[in-house]
Amino acid sequence: MSDVYPTEKRSAVMRRVKGRDTSPELAVRRALTALGARYRLQRKELPGSPDIVMAGRRLAIFVHGCFWHGHDCARGARVPKANRDYWTAKIARNRARDDRSRAALEALGWGVETLWECELKDESALRERLGKLLESHP
Repeated sequence: MSDVYPTEKRSAVMRRVKGRDTSPELAVRRALTALGARYRLQRKELPGSPDIVMAGRRLAIFVHGCFWHGHDCARGARVPKANRDYWTAKIARNRARDDRSRAALEALGWGVETLWECELKDESALRERLGKLLESHP
């Protein structure tokens, strides 16, 4: 089976995949700012280095891309045709790491919320969800 991209092109594409300041992350941060919430980013000292941290509320928020973290939506359930075994194993490792991070944070007394990329399209629903989350973690 031929690859969609030659190796050099695939490497260039993968290098451009961002680990922070992604569009979904920025959408969540805009919504939190509109709600008047104060937060910090990428706290490395916490398990899993959450994307958004509200230390005073002891709340960690992860913003996950559906494909990269194996969400059960249409985009997350898609497995590339090329190198299928690699991608299946990689996404399984990502999910296991996510589970470990969540458990470690909860064991430390933190609230953990995961927001999926596919859930962020409706801005009013996102603001409502975040508003309820902030109310439950004063």
